Amino acid sequence: MKDPYDVLGVKRNASAEEIKQAYRRLAKEFHPDLNPDDPIVEQRFKEISQAYGVLGDKEKRAQFDNGEINADGSTRGGFGAGAGRGFGGGFGGFEGGTAEDIFSDLFGRGRARTRTVRMKGKDVNYALQVSFLDAARGTTRRVSLYDGKNLDVRIPPGTDDGQTLRLRHQGMPGMGGGEAGDAFVEVQVNPHKFFERDGNDVFVTVPITLAEAVLGGKITVPTIHGNVSLTVPAGSNAGATLRLRGKGISPRAGIEGDQFVKLSVVLPDKPDKALVDFVKDWSKDYDYEVRKRAGLDKP
Repeated sequence: MKDPYDVLGVKRNASAEEIKQAYRRLAKEFHPDLNPDDPIVEQRFKEISQAYGVLGDKEKRAQFDNGEINADGSTRGGFGAGAGRGFGGGFGGFEGGTAEDIFSDLFGRGRARTRTVRMKGKDVNYALQVSFLDAARGTTRRVSLYDGKNLDVRIPPGTDDGQTLRLRHQGMPGMGGGEAGDAFVEVQVNPHKFFERDGNDVFVTVPITLAEAVLGGKITVPTIHGNVSLTVPAGSNAGATLRLRGKGISPRAGIEGDQFVKLSVVLPDKPDKALVDFVKDWSKDYDYEVRKRAGLDKP
């Protein structure tokens, strides 16, 4: 966002009259009526009007100088009640005369009444943090808009970190009957303590006992949809990965994902004597090579 002082070309200690005069000069130069069908000029005019919306109001100018609001008039801090607050629903209420009065002086009162500048309102941006499970399964969250209104926003199932949701016409009001801008909500997904995501697939590492690895059996594993029963084949190694079809992300549109369960064989915190003696006796006749098979014998 451009500094409003730079946009109007005035010093930071400029008087209210100097700010008004700078605005009059620039508004006349870049007014859309004098530069029809020129999007660059139209954008420049928006910047000039926005800058005057801050500096032409004594209270807002003080807030900007004190770092309480941004260059576009929005409250510092982004998301939350009051965030994104702009300079109002039009150009009224500026110190030293409204912008409508200034336009009347610039172009004549008859023209000011008959030629209305119609511009779309400014878009606003928010950030919304949600949990991994809420993003995966979908949820509804309440957002406080820049004007203090609350809006229930639907987070679709499968929403990814950094995805932006568009709320049409929930931005700043337009000018001269122009439609309101849009609100864009960036969804920030918090990491989960054991689930990870790749596309629509979900991955989790699940510990199993030595007996479960050797003998196999049924275990309970978590999924984003709830706990399910999983059969561990006899003789399963650490690192073996089992697949649960359809237990991943189920987006509103797109391919349903799976969940992949990686097994981690965990010994007792302190193996007892019976287990130690058994392994000693067993390894005398049944020991086996593992590192060579993995190719670790030749760096």
